[in-house]
Amino acid sequence: MPEGEVLRVRLPRGKEVLGTVDELLGASRFRVECRDGKSRICRIPGKFRKRINVRVGFIVLVNPWEIEPDEKGDIIWIYNKTQSNWLRKKGYV
Repeated sequence: MPEGEVLRVRLPRGKEVLGTVDELLGASRFRVECRDGKSRICRIPGKFRKRINVRVGFIVLVNPWEIEPDEKGDIIWIYNKTQSNWLRKKGYV
């Protein structure tokens, strides 16, 4: 990527939090260690399920559920390698 090129990265808004995938649980569910200090069981909604492959160590954007917000949530965004490096460089992760 050339120096000075603008990189657009989706950042957390409202209740959303950044997290790192810790463990694959099966059935489109993952254990995610979130930046707010909580470990949540997160699922992938239907729109991502077929086209996205998630691995341990990926940085994701989590939307906590209304019910049990400290324990469960939905993965709403999966960052690629370039975006993850940008987040680390800027201090978000």
